Amino acid sequence: MISNSYWNPWFGKLTLNAIPTDSLVAMGAASIAVLGAVGTIVLITVFGKWRYLWSEWATSVDHKRIGIMYVVLSLVMLSRAVIEAIVIRLQQAVSVNHSGFLAPEHFGQLFTTHGTIMIFFMIMPFLTGLINYVVPLQIGARDVAFPVLNSISLFLTAAGAFLIMASLVLAPFSTGGWTGYPPFTGIEFNPGVGVNYWIWSVSLASIGSTLTGINLIVTIYKKRAPGMRLMFMPLFTWTSLCVAIMMIFAMPPLTVATALLALDRYLGMHFFTSGAGGNMMNYINLFWEFGHPEVYIIVLPAFGVFSEVFATFSAKALYGYTSLIVATMAIAVLSFTVWVHHFFTMGQSANINAAFGIATMLIGIPTGVKIYDWMLTMYRGRVRFTSPLLWAIAFLVTFVIGGLTGILLSVPPIDFMVHNTTFLIAHFHNVIIPGSLFGMIAGYQYWFPKAFGYRLDERWGRIAFVCWTAGFYLAFMPLYVLGLKGMPRRSVETFQSSFEPWLLVAAVGSLLIAGGLISLGIQLYVSIRQRDRARVAAGDPWDGRNLEWSTSAPPPEYNFAVLPHIEGRYPFYQMKKLGHAYPQQKTYQPIKMPKNSGLGPTIGVASAALCFGLVWYIWWLAIVGTAVIIAAIIVRSFNRNTMRVISVEDIEHTEARWHAILAAAVPVSRDQENVPANVGLAEFMS
Repeated sequence: MISNSYWNPWFGKLTLNAIPTDSLVAMGAASIAVLGAVGTIVLITVFGKWRYLWSEWATSVDHKRIGIMYVVLSLVMLSRAVIEAIVIRLQQAVSVNHSGFLAPEHFGQLFTTHGTIMIFFMIMPFLTGLINYVVPLQIGARDVAFPVLNSISLFLTAAGAFLIMASLVLAPFSTGGWTGYPPFTGIEFNPGVGVNYWIWSVSLASIGSTLTGINLIVTIYKKRAPGMRLMFMPLFTWTSLCVAIMMIFAMPPLTVATALLALDRYLGMHFFTSGAGGNMMNYINLFWEFGHPEVYIIVLPAFGVFSEVFATFSAKALYGYTSLIVATMAIAVLSFTVWVHHFFTMGQSANINAAFGIATMLIGIPTGVKIYDWMLTMYRGRVRFTSPLLWAIAFLVTFVIGGLTGILLSVPPIDFMVHNTTFLIAHFHNVIIPGSLFGMIAGYQYWFPKAFGYRLDERWGRIAFVCWTAGFYLAFMPLYVLGLKGMPRRSVETFQSSFEPWLLVAAVGSLLIAGGLISLGIQLYVSIRQRDRARVAAGDPWDGRNLEWSTSAPPPEYNFAVLPHIEGRYPFYQMKKLGHAYPQQKTYQPIKMPKNSGLGPTIGVASAALCFGLVWYIWWLAIVGTAVIIAAIIVRSFNRNTMRVISVEDIEHTEARWHAILAAAVPVSRDQENVPANVGLAEFMS
């Protein structure tokens, strides 16, 4: 039931006790969060960029800018999640026969926020950002189908991330893990506000992802350039389409699960209370009906990235294009048939376990097809070991190891033996980090020149790659050993001295991963400083095959002055082969584009206020947030002036400037990709 222990009607349960003062680690984290926010506000104010950020970014409905904002949000959240992972590993390394430096409650919050951030606020925004930026360009569209809805999705996700960050300063967060299983997350066992933070942050992210899925499906179905049949679409677009379909089927069960859990906590209902007519297994089924498709929601876009990277840097067409598409669709379908393997030990019959074990094994077949197709794409290709390709090759090796351990876990008796041990942690990270994060970083390295008009520094990219991959193996391979030795996961301390060497190695690995993250930051800093030497304004630094490389870098707001007509699977490659990759039009037509809209940021801020009010039982704030959302939607519905026209003169000026760059550029060979001579005009090699 709702607690009446309010401080006062204005602040609900929020008191000064919410400020973490009982732990130096918690105080340090809160201080960093506050100083980071204040420092950002001060810098923006000093440089006078508030108007610029509002008019050019926050209110923009350009799919490219929204994609970039998603990736920026993801990288910020990645930084926090990596720091938390290091703290977890260090705590376990020093807690053999010792209590360590973290209290059990704080440790529980850390592994909950780490998992929640990595799944909902790092990987999901990262892949959504890449999809947002790249897919409309790949299909020859000027924008997504619903640009304003795209903005709303972004700011709903940002509102959820705000709640996660607020929990650093106004603690505590949930200790119930990223899955939030009842009864531990029920009001009886967990009466604080921590679970509320988790419920509302995840709900906001889930709603945002559902809206994104709808938007992407309509965009890919309805916005393709003339002549682009489905079987002409690039593999990244294909994986994005399958992911979008999965989003609209997988996210609603999660939203329902968190909504029912909220009703249990706020209104005293008993959906998941076994002694009062409920059933906690209903929650677990709902969660994993989302949770296992989610694994492939975050992996399939990376598969799409790898398909682009292997083909481009092997200078070959993808081997087995059709089989890759069929495999992608098979994975998307099978991902909805395996959720019970997440609770093989919870009492269902042996027949059910066997059925889901077989389904889990089957999903390895289309994944294996993809692995062989990618290897055959490189076979006899003119392979260039650039940073994006290094990440892709590391994925091939590492993901296969994780996949094989997944096949082991699909056997119910084996799963029973290692259930709730660090073996599961090793397997999960062995699949997700190379299968998703490596792919996102490869995509970031690959498409960065297209988005910003200059290449990333290759040297620091390689350093980041070495730190990440070496750190990964050191951090997670010991966990397989520890799991087989019987170490439970989520252990704040242990009394087995034989675990200590393995835990120390894992801690060193986590520090190396931090070095990889820092190296990515240094790479970005160095690249910005040296951007004039790495300009690729002509737009095609890698000798690409798909339409995104046929525009300037960065592309104009309208993407294509004239929508291309597609006649084959690799349209830009065919244009270059025929010698008319960059046709100059004699006349242009005005282009209609959507106007900027404040609806997205308004709904985002109001949603953050609404959910923060619900977290702390500040009812007036929740009511105001709800009222603002409703009012903003109503006001927007009466606005008919939503489009603006880009004049022929502006289009001619933009296109003339780009063609002047093309005319002055000297085509460079693949060996010169990372030298200043490459201004974005790659030498065509059939």
